[in-house]
Amino acid sequence: MFNALKAERYPFFLDSSINSRTVGRYSFLGCNPFYILDAKDKEPFSELKAMLGKYKIAALNKVSPFLGGAVGYLAYDLGFMMEKKLARKIGDELSLPDCFFGFYDTVLIHDHFRKRLFLFSSGLPETKYSLAKRRAELRFKEMLALLRRIEGEPRQGLTRKKRSAGTAVKSNFSKQQYIEAVKKAKEYIKKGDIYQVNLAQRFTAKVSLAADALYGRLRNLSPSFFSGYLDCGEFQIISSSPERFLNLSGRLITTRPMKGTRPRSRDKAKDRGLKKELMESAKDKAELIMIVDLERNDLGRVCSYGSVKIETLRELETYNTVFQTTATVSGLLHKDKDRIDLLKACFPGGSVTGCPKIRAMEIIEELETTRRSVYTGSLGYLSFSGDMDMNILIRTIIKKQERIYFHSGGGIVADSQPEAEYEETLVKARAMMEAIT
Repeated sequence: MFNALKAERYPFFLDSSINSRTVGRYSFLGCNPFYILDAKDKEPFSELKAMLGKYKIAALNKVSPFLGGAVGYLAYDLGFMMEKKLARKIGDELSLPDCFFGFYDTVLIHDHFRKRLFLFSSGLPETKYSLAKRRAELRFKEMLALLRRIEGEPRQGLTRKKRSAGTAVKSNFSKQQYIEAVKKAKEYIKKGDIYQVNLAQRFTAKVSLAADALYGRLRNLSPSFFSGYLDCGEFQIISSSPERFLNLSGRLITTRPMKGTRPRSRDKAKDRGLKKELMESAKDKAELIMIVDLERNDLGRVCSYGSVKIETLRELETYNTVFQTTATVSGLLHKDKDRIDLLKACFPGGSVTGCPKIRAMEIIEELETTRRSVYTGSLGYLSFSGDMDMNILIRTIIKKQERIYFHSGGGIVADSQPEAEYEETLVKARAMMEAIT
């Protein structure tokens, strides 16, 4: 289905390429939005809230939490717009929007658990019944016509072309430079400025692969609960993120911060040993608990008193290339708050900044040498029916013309070993490295 839509205007694929009944149950596809909201160096939330307030549809809970709406991203750099005390020091090489959302009135919904496909057409942005009905029928037929392109074709996955030559991958850090940055971060921890900070290095390369083919390869190498592809016209986001930032269903909020990583091994005995090592690591456990506490505080700013709770403190998740540990925190959105308030209270996610969040972001700005842009921002949907689901943009490639950009990082705490932290960034980058070479 994605291959049938990819040549249209601003196609998206919110892709649960790993799925279960509770996490990653749905995948969503769409194209040809009726409106584009993008913002650079200005606050986008007022317009986003106004648009979502203007266009509403009733929830159909038995079908899907998403029946069309705003699909797009918030870049990490938007955090500097939201926190006036934060000063930018790094130049903006890529000059991508801080916020980009398409408003989609027609959407394909794949329910992995029930093994059913729905096509929903709302008729928006028309609000008069007769005009909305006519538009809904027209857009429904247009989407069916696109899908008929795949009738009679052999069953296939996303396009996966053969390997093609590309220039060598380059990082903005040498190994020694990254190690020195980790040591500097540990000095800030020792002085009491922070408890933890996330540090990342950025890789770049020139590639000949089309963005959709690159996504097909990354998806095959590293399927995840919260993968996604978004074509923003001049650039594309290609993500195999395993981390949920914020899910809002009715008033129930869920966040799933992720900390603690070990590589997978093809040797079964070694693989079991790496999993055991992660689960028994006091350092990795402490790292996750710190972020859980930060997320509880962020949610507490917009949740009903006493409703924030830890659903699971630490559980293991297994992926193709890594083991990860994840927590789940929930709360009930206060009756006087909405999902825009929720985003503003929690963005950017604590798992990819550190704590305290503002000081950690200042240190990131000092120690990293290029802007993060989209990396560690958030991609997902805000439904016309009121729900929301956004990931954390890790394991994510940006393709702009013939160049690609991706980051890989990790949380630094008091007992971090600098060389081990550097090696962890390479473990997390492995699938992206393999996808582009």
